Amino acid sequence: MAKGHGEPWQQLMKAIVRQVSKTFESLNGGKTPALGEVSFCIQEGEFVALVGRSGCGKSTLLNIVAGLLPATTGEVVFEDLSNRGGPLTSVVFQELALFPWRSVRKNITFGLEEQGISSENRNRTADRLIRLVGLEGFERHYPHQLSGGMKQRTAIARALAVSPELLLMDEPFSALDAQIRMDMQIELSRIYETTRQSLLYITHYIPEAVFLADRVVIMGGRPGAIEDIIPIELPRPRKERVKVDPCFVRYLDQIWEQVRGKGKADRV
Repeated sequence: MAKGHGEPWQQLMKAIVRQVSKTFESLNGGKTPALGEVSFCIQEGEFVALVGRSGCGKSTLLNIVAGLLPATTGEVVFEDLSNRGGPLTSVVFQELALFPWRSVRKNITFGLEEQGISSENRNRTADRLIRLVGLEGFERHYPHQLSGGMKQRTAIARALAVSPELLLMDEPFSALDAQIRMDMQIELSRIYETTRQSLLYITHYIPEAVFLADRVVIMGGRPGAIEDIIPIELPRPRKERVKVDPCFVRYLDQIWEQVRGKGKADRV
């Protein structure tokens, strides 16, 4: 559900997840609760990371926010819409689903073609995003000619091309090797700091969440519930050296203790 107005305190919010729950029903009538009543918000221009153990409902929640799955109860409210002509959300999944018969440029412009955007404007947007994600010189390449990192950059550019109100990313770097994953974290941080795109990022990898996010939402339990929300007060732009900062390490310890279910640690 999308709404354009709300109480005054909500006006700086991009999206509000309000008491969202999900129960799956089987053909024989059985019911499996996946999410309890989950509530949190994403502010305008904020990077929010969602972490938790496998099976706690992170991807289910993302699919509900994306509009790909209906909630059993509750709602997702988009506030203060500035891009009424564009989509509310755009998603980058772990499986990137790039079109193998389309070049980098054509993959990036696919959503714009579906929107009926003119060729001139599509190319202008593609040029800007190709520069942003560092794919100059690879515009005519096809997915099979790209490295894993380049495919990720293409998928991110394609998601940004349609100017979504909220960009959703579901463990997009989990299939990459360690070095490429680290490189892509730095690249995504740079892209976010350039665009200030409101972003919800799902990951099970706590160091990645702390490095990227402004706030980390911790989920746990079955059905899934919000255990805590941790503001990450690390300076931007984020550089790799921040990972050896004592404050960074304290955030890791605090979040890991809560994900393991040992209760709330002291605030950083």
